[in-house]
Amino acid sequence: MFPFSDDDLLKPVERVLEKVRPTLALDGGDVSLIGVAAPKVYVRLEGACKGCASSALTLKNGIERQMRLEIHPEIEIVNVPHGMESEWRSL
Repeated sequence: MFPFSDDDLLKPVERVLEKVRPTLALDGGDVSLIGVAAPKVYVRLEGACKGCASSALTLKNGIERQMRLEIHPEIEIVNVPHGMESEWRSL
């Protein structure tokens, strides 16, 4: 069982996203938090990251890895495609 509620995760997740944003911005990208449903964090890649061929690596090796290090090793990042923000819980 995952030891944190969705509300418990919100602030730590936002903190990690703030840490990775400058790296994404170097390549013209960004990330938006869509929602948290523990242990999954739903985000949407923005800017140059949106259509980049390396976006899966950015999510898993960048953002997810940092969240697993700083918050909990079972956290999973899910990319929410543009236009599907209202359906993020069903992804």
